[in-house]
Amino acid sequence: MRGAAADVVSANARADIFVTSSPLLRTLLLVAVTLGILAVGPAGAGPTPKPLTAIFYYPWYGTPDRDGSYGHWSEGGHAPPYDLASTFYPDRGPYSSTDPAVLKAQMKEIAGAGVGEIVVSWWGWGSPEDLRLPAVAEAARKAGLEVAAHLEPYEGRAADTVESDIAHLRTLGISDFYVYRPFGGMSVEDWAPLNARTDVRVFAQTTLVGAAAAAGFEGLYTYDVLAYDGGSFRRLCNQARVAGLLCAPSVGPGFDARRATGVEHTKSRRKGGTYDAMWRAAVAAQPDAVTITSYNEWSEGTQIEAARTGPRIAGFTYSTYAGAWGRRGTRAASAYLDRTAYWTSAFAAARPTR
Repeated sequence: MRGAAADVVSANARADIFVTSSPLLRTLLLVAVTLGILAVGPAGAGPTPKPLTAIFYYPWYGTPDRDGSYGHWSEGGHAPPYDLASTFYPDRGPYSSTDPAVLKAQMKEIAGAGVGEIVVSWWGWGSPEDLRLPAVAEAARKAGLEVAAHLEPYEGRAADTVESDIAHLRTLGISDFYVYRPFGGMSVEDWAPLNARTDVRVFAQTTLVGAAAAAGFEGLYTYDVLAYDGGSFRRLCNQARVAGLLCAPSVGPGFDARRATGVEHTKSRRKGGTYDAMWRAAVAAQPDAVTITSYNEWSEGTQIEAARTGPRIAGFTYSTYAGAWGRRGTRAASAYLDRTAYWTSAFAAARPTR
């Protein structure tokens, strides 16, 4: 994303930079544009926000040596380390989200794919995800990533608890919040006064633009890559702009949760074709941001984290990324991370400045 940022600078904007009177200021501005820290619009328009890609991240994995059990890897009665609650097998094997070496490597991969922000799944105060968030956030920021919270529908979630959640998470430097299923148990009337009191950006996972606007959300995202294939992204973002909302549609490589949850509905990866199609639709919609579902939701098979050929299990063979964009063997493991780098760069170059 950063490497292509200079492509969005218009000829007039480049001229404005070069006629700046201070040589030092000219140099600083050019560096900022090149690194994607600053995007420059038409002459006289001033700075506009940088293009942003965010990715949903799950810190809930465990191993016996670090956490006492194979947290989430054993979902649905599976027996790790060979039999996992996933259609795919991680390249690094079943890992712990409390392992500093794993966090460091994951954040390096995400940043290397041109993503600017991780959206960390969070299930309420005192939850494992809450206890792990500081270490995740520290690793992310060391890699140059911004950190947002994905407020999940934990038991008892209500207006007063969400307000406390935001205050709590603000102490960790988090100012972007994504609310999954915002109208499950809470109404427009519950959200409106809460959002009016906050000084953070709160995004609603919904396609109900009118409801999101009435509830005072800053923007919306779709998350569900099974229900939304990209065909509605242009209409959704157009409606969001009219309503004064930010639009951050979600793209993903596919969906397969059969081994973890028994859900039979799937979305084939089509050797990378599904991911490309969703990205293409998202970029064409001219969104304010693109969200990615997901970095490592292995249970639902939406992950782009590296995968490899898994061990043989009676009656089951793990899927791989082989064939995606022509990749085979070990080169296929990182196919989706590499393709994400391609698309984040393309989005940065194509996104109109506002």
